[in-house]
Amino acid sequence: KKKQSSIVVAMNMVKKGEADAFVSAGSSGAILVGGQLLVGRIKGVERPPLAPLLPTEKGVSLLIDCGANVDARPSHLVQFAKMGSIYMEHVMGVKNPKVNIGAEEEKGNALVKETFPLLKECEDINFIGSIEAREIPHGMADVIVCEAFVGNVILKLYEGVGAVLISKVKKGMMTSLRSKIGALLV
Repeated sequence: KKKQSSIVVAMNMVKKGEADAFVSAGSSGAILVGGQLLVGRIKGVERPPLAPLLPTEKGVSLLIDCGANVDARPSHLVQFAKMGSIYMEHVMGVKNPKVNIGAEEEKGNALVKETFPLLKECEDINFIGSIEAREIPHGMADVIVCEAFVGNVILKLYEGVGAVLISKVKKGMMTSLRSKIGALLV
């Protein structure tokens, strides 16, 4: 409806080659739909994923997908793994990025069970199998492959835990004159 909004104008610039990229803090849904309708997908990509970088003990991990594809198929997850691996290697500089899906090979929903052997067969990625969710913050995998629902739960949990930890640290720093002086030094 808003044909002159900044999102539409910027996406049209990318489509025409007047801009190389588009970055926005706007609605992820609008950006996803606009990207597909206005800019279009890369040839061979069935579905575009949303893929944020998560802070980890070792740097960052790419969470792919965190909200774009609720009804993903195994072929989509294989593409996400490949795209995530390429991104981590060529953009983030991670050599031979470790890719994972799910918790254990024999566990998970039908989608994970069907995708696992497909990823094992991919020779162009470093598929390490599965890690437990508690290992994500430790950076055990560079690319975490999942469908939108699981990815969104991971992302929102990360956001919530981060906010609580920051709040607790700030509260602790303001409990006494001594802690306030320590906070200033920090």
